[in-house]
Amino acid sequence: MGLQCGIVGLPNVGKSTLFNCLSNAKAQAANFPFCTIEPNVGVITVPDDRLNKLTELVKPRNVVPNTIEIVDIAGLVKGASKGEGLGNQFLGNIRATNAIIHVLRCFDDGNVIHVDGSVDPIRDKEIIDTELQLKDLDTVDKRIQKVEKMAKTGGDKAAKRTFDILTVVKAHLEAGKSVRSAPISPGDFEFIAELSLLTAKPVLYVCNVDEASVNTGNAYVEQVRALAKEENAEVLVISARIESEIAELESYEERQMFLDDLGLEESGVNKLIIAAYKILDLYTYFTAGVQEVRAWTITRGFTAPQAAGVIHTDFEKGFIRAEVIKYEDFVRLGSEAACKEAGKLSVEGKTYVVEDGDIMHFRFNV
Repeated sequence: MGLQCGIVGLPNVGKSTLFNCLSNAKAQAANFPFCTIEPNVGVITVPDDRLNKLTELVKPRNVVPNTIEIVDIAGLVKGASKGEGLGNQFLGNIRATNAIIHVLRCFDDGNVIHVDGSVDPIRDKEIIDTELQLKDLDTVDKRIQKVEKMAKTGGDKAAKRTFDILTVVKAHLEAGKSVRSAPISPGDFEFIAELSLLTAKPVLYVCNVDEASVNTGNAYVEQVRALAKEENAEVLVISARIESEIAELESYEERQMFLDDLGLEESGVNKLIIAAYKILDLYTYFTAGVQEVRAWTITRGFTAPQAAGVIHTDFEKGFIRAEVIKYEDFVRLGSEAACKEAGKLSVEGKTYVVEDGDIMHFRFNV
């Protein structure tokens, strides 16, 4: 689906270290490749034990995992919203992404100098938030100027609704708050979706901590969690230093031993990739046969024809029905044939809403 998450953060917070660690995520994801599109864009495999299990059972000739694109976005300076430094490039790169991974420094280390002289993740968060909010405010003001006359003098109900929503959003931005937490409904967001407002994008706050805090967090992390709760945003705790050490190990087995020694079940990079997939509101369904076992990315709420369209538009246009097996049934019974025999294959029509983990086969005619 070509979905992107952009990594942002101030200098020396661990942003680029985490991005570089992602390039070695392949050993944590059954040896599927990482590839670079540009120097700062990587296609990252989404770890999924279900795909590995289906591969064991079906023994296909080919396996294709889900992927997302991670973009290491260039640095930011105060005044970016006015074009300072790499401001226009920075903001343009964020606008092109579907979600934001915001890395915050949550560790003390006198050997790693902070750009502002002290460790304060809330201040760091607000620096970037402010620049994004100022840019959004400029965008909203310009749109208000376009729709205000139609809203107040004409009979254009859509313009009136848009104007009212923009007025609420503007007041929210002027209060120093991001659009994602504005007091408007999901339906209201559709009226302003075309603006691609930067602070309307879902965000994952990644707290980069020292090794001692990776399991328990610390006072800095708690501060971030409190603010993130107000935005209904996700928070993930990672140690970039640990991740860089993991990335240097040669094999999957060595990495697992390293994690075991630290009392960790999985790497922070794995958690980051999975969390990024989650904030994009994505589901996975599978196709499974001897030729290929493949994971397909869909947006939560997709119907069966929409899911079929991810494979090919002709599948959606000519959709007849979907044959569906639940992942749990497939694993328990061991094969498609066994599921059919046990009555665990259902035939679904155009209104069926695909569930995460469904194994599907589509019938279509064009």
